Amino acid sequence: MPEKKETTSGIEIPIIAEPHQIDLKKLGTPGEYPYTRGIYRDMYRGRLWTMRQYAGFGTAEETNQRFRYLLSQGQTGLSVAFDLPTQIGYDSDHPMAKGEVGRTGVAISSLEDMERLFDKIPLGEVSTSMTINATAMILLAMYITVAKKQGVTSERISGTVQNDILKEFIARGTYIFPPGPSMRIITDIFAYAKEYLPKFNTISISGYHIREAGATAAQEAAFTFADAVAYVEAALAAGLDIDDFAPRLSFFMAAHNNIFEEVAKYRAMRRLWARMMKEKFKAKESRSYLFRFHTQTGGSTLTAQQAENNIVRTAMQALAAVLGGTQSLHTNAYDEALALPTEKSAEIALRTQQLLAYESGAADSADPLGGSYFVEYLTDEMEKKIWTLLAEIEKRGGAVKAVESGYFKSEIAQSAYKYQKEIESGKRVVVGVNRFISESKESADILKVNPDLEEKQRCRLQELRKRRDNKKVERALSTLEDAARGKENIVPAVMEAVESYATVGEISDRLRNLWGEYHERI
Repeated sequence: MPEKKETTSGIEIPIIAEPHQIDLKKLGTPGEYPYTRGIYRDMYRGRLWTMRQYAGFGTAEETNQRFRYLLSQGQTGLSVAFDLPTQIGYDSDHPMAKGEVGRTGVAISSLEDMERLFDKIPLGEVSTSMTINATAMILLAMYITVAKKQGVTSERISGTVQNDILKEFIARGTYIFPPGPSMRIITDIFAYAKEYLPKFNTISISGYHIREAGATAAQEAAFTFADAVAYVEAALAAGLDIDDFAPRLSFFMAAHNNIFEEVAKYRAMRRLWARMMKEKFKAKESRSYLFRFHTQTGGSTLTAQQAENNIVRTAMQALAAVLGGTQSLHTNAYDEALALPTEKSAEIALRTQQLLAYESGAADSADPLGGSYFVEYLTDEMEKKIWTLLAEIEKRGGAVKAVESGYFKSEIAQSAYKYQKEIESGKRVVVGVNRFISESKESADILKVNPDLEEKQRCRLQELRKRRDNKKVERALSTLEDAARGKENIVPAVMEAVESYATVGEISDRLRNLWGEYHERI
């Protein structure tokens, strides 16, 4: 008997899928409910996905240079990586920031830094995604203000702010405030965006980091939807109408190596989201049903050994995202298991997308794998797995309760352990790591962030504090604190603080002092 095979989600893979195993009635047509086959009728024939390479390192000037290079090479959208101090609300000159400034992303402490970051980049023409969560409100305020200084009104800017704090508690760790006030920030951004940001996605509910932490494809989908349900319920409880904010919800998913499992995941998620929005939340507008998602290829799948193999892994994963109907895509650089991407490796990653778009034929037809017995079987089985997990989370009281109880972390840890054991035993082959190993020594030309940039950033920040109007800053911070004590929307107060050149750390500290910090229960 042939060896039994399963996907990472535990779905048994048949040697051949048969027509009796699938329900073609669920398929529908691209652009029509339940959107299994895609959210637009003509998909990429009408418009290609946005090629949005994630980038950021050093100071704003270095990242601005990388942005402008990528745009000159055909990239069609920006995606900002922020350094760890920025993500957790510390200025570049804070003792906790020492050694981390500009390392994993760009250092942004003030509006001045944001102005440098987007210098000579027309924000009325380019959409920008910002991977920022605990301090999302502050960085969004800075982005709006920079656009205004360029003469671009908030109604015209487009892009996405990640703003997904629950997945930080689950998988990533760059949180600041406890769940209660964190959820308030999210719903305040929803409400503000309804009035002033009609083209901006106010949250990117992220399964990517959950998957990177070790979750299976089904867990990635289910845990992401559980978070999404929590955000929707919080917004409804805050008095917002479902059709006022649901059309601006977006998702951020991973693409790993099993092409067919990934395609099935995206198709199942489209169908499930449409059903939940229509039946559970009673949305009336079809735009509220659309599962719109950005995809990033799997960073955790990249290997330091035989790093050039990662070019092929990334291409396979990107193909899965395209065949699965993604709206935008980031392809990882092959050297990211070693360091931040060099300009050359970033160019190869972008060219991978362009080859898929213009040479592979994958963009020529909507849902090219639709009707494949195997893909439809996997889609149906993935849907069942996701529903089962969602029912378990609901039984436990929903996403916030599941965070507090440690359920998500425990489930992810078990999946990650199982996966690693399969690699160590040889049951799961990783080329160049546990099979087909090369004895030759490899060396790579990796990017090294200049350590002098940290001192430069610290000095500029200290100079800013000397020449700004500090009385105006203090008034703005006091106004923010008053708003946070009450129930009014705090985004306008954050806007005022940002415009006075209050820093990320100063704004975060006012809220830290009021709301406290979250500490994980072990």
